[in-house]
Amino acid sequence: MKSIVAGAALAAMALVGNAQAQDYPDRPVMMMVSYGAGGATDFQARIVTMTAGNEDALGMPIAIINKPGAGGRVGWNWFATQAEADGYTLAAYNIPHFIAQSIKGGVEYSADSFEPIANWGADPAVFIVAADSPMNSMADVVAYAKENPGKLTFSGAGLFVGHHIAALQIEKAAGVKMAYIPTKGGGAAAMKSVIAGEVLGGVNNLSDAFRAREAGNVKILGVADLERSDFLPDVPTMLEQGLDVDDTSVNFRGIMVPKGTPPEVIDKLAAVVPEMFASTKVVGKMQAGGSPMHIMTRDEVKAMWTAREETLKALLAGL
Repeated sequence: MKSIVAGAALAAMALVGNAQAQDYPDRPVMMMVSYGAGGATDFQARIVTMTAGNEDALGMPIAIINKPGAGGRVGWNWFATQAEADGYTLAAYNIPHFIAQSIKGGVEYSADSFEPIANWGADPAVFIVAADSPMNSMADVVAYAKENPGKLTFSGAGLFVGHHIAALQIEKAAGVKMAYIPTKGGGAAAMKSVIAGEVLGGVNNLSDAFRAREAGNVKILGVADLERSDFLPDVPTMLEQGLDVDDTSVNFRGIMVPKGTPPEVIDKLAAVVPEMFASTKVVGKMQAGGSPMHIMTRDEVKAMWTAREETLKALLAGL
């Protein structure tokens, strides 16, 4: 009798879960972005969620909420400790950022704090200088850094984000010491400091740099990836220019939920969100904005997070 009752209880719970998944979402959804408005993550998050309200997607809009600060730490600390795990509070993730930060410590999250849903992009780091800078290659950057130890100032979106990791790799590969200056406003603020001449150069996202170059504001001297980007076929990789800088700093972006979110909600999001990213309207706007896409499913993202964590532990220990 007890087994019959227990089986009936499990069946009832399964029916409730299925009903919740069918009804979800029944109100608008919020997605937290750990960086300021106007930067690459914010810009792309607004594009990839633009079709969420359509009937063939979630059927409800996704509103973007910005919680910038400390290279993403402010937003992800909030998301790990205070966000409701009900499927109505999502967040954009940035890899390697939050994993590298959790390895270095001083934060309240790790990869185990979150559940990935799907990945929309892979944005390499690039080294930029103002349009009127005399530097025209990474060789020029390295030469200046060697002649002026510690005086080559360059900006980035924070500590132990993709920009900082690329900067550390460049310094190690070139055998130089430069002055990395993390900005408080993310990639958008870091870009402004280069354009305004407050620093001699910067490491930024390819997508931000692409738009700034199109506007005639910056030059892009090198890409921190294994191959040249289709968006910048004329810009050589760091590797091509003799610097041992791989793709560890490439900024993977996607959507995640807090640990403890109901499995049936996770399953529904995991099924719908990749298709939402693949919308022709979304892909067209991302292409026009110079934003590289790399769509991955939940299982693929899980594997990527695990691999990146192993790579970052080795890299950061070495640096």
